[in-house]
Amino acid sequence: MSYHYFEHMTHPNHLYSVFFAPRGNARMLRLGMDIAQQYLSPFDLLIGIIGEAGSGKSMLVKGMFPGVDLTNDDEGVNIRPIPLLNVDEDNGFCAPHTYHVDMRFEMAFTQIHVIAEAVQMAIKKKRRVIVEHFELLYPYLDMNAQLLIGVGEEIMVTRPTMFGPLPEDIANICHQSVKYRKMAHTAEDLVEHCLEKEWLEQCTHGDVKRGFCLEFKEKPTFDIRALQAKVQAIIDQDIGISYYDEDHISIGDIIHPCTGPRIHVRSTGQIINFRLLKEVFFDPIKEKYIVIGLVGERWDKSTSDLNRIEF
Repeated sequence: MSYHYFEHMTHPNHLYSVFFAPRGNARMLRLGMDIAQQYLSPFDLLIGIIGEAGSGKSMLVKGMFPGVDLTNDDEGVNIRPIPLLNVDEDNGFCAPHTYHVDMRFEMAFTQIHVIAEAVQMAIKKKRRVIVEHFELLYPYLDMNAQLLIGVGEEIMVTRPTMFGPLPEDIANICHQSVKYRKMAHTAEDLVEHCLEKEWLEQCTHGDVKRGFCLEFKEKPTFDIRALQAKVQAIIDQDIGISYYDEDHISIGDIIHPCTGPRIHVRSTGQIINFRLLKEVFFDPIKEKYIVIGLVGERWDKSTSDLNRIEF
């Protein structure tokens, strides 16, 4: 099989895949690794990442491409100009194979058509380019991404063809849905804050659409209605939520442990229609009892239809 034939046959039947978007950094890193192993081809040169600020795009990129230098990394030194802009002059043996650019960040320093030309040159030289906020760059390119990833309430992985999907379509879905993820994550932390210590210590977390799962080895005996009332009282006070450090958020004056401190609403009052389902569910495979919390407009018809796929 020739190189070019193999290149064009890579993942020929993949349209898109959907994952729950993790709310913790470690889980986002692991999912990035899984996506790279399952969907990334060695021949992919243009990777598009779409999602709002704070949705976890950069953490996903770190999981997919360990060691890559992120041009928007708060912990690093932002090099000016970014290496991508010098790709035409960089022909040495040690030239980077993979470049990263955050369009929303970089547009403050460089005209967008200049970035587009640099991306085209990098691809011509068989370099890989990872573009965050790809929908902003796409109108200035004559090509779509080979692998397009949207981060919102869920993570969508798609391999576009000349017939789509278009970056703007993925962007519309992600930008509209990420609010549910932020509401769910904040509500989940509020429940943790109100949960009695003995139950909090044995609690693990899972996912459900527009909500979260709290999993326990023993059947919970706490009053779910009383727990919901405590959380709702905090929501009604519209207390500010803010990033404290990489392992904590602040809920007003209270510092609370959190594995994804950037993925939250700005205040508790932005959580819409929070509720805890009164039924405690049992998963016979995991052998765990599950309490489910939901946010947003009520759209589920039954508990067996919470993760309904909508087309």
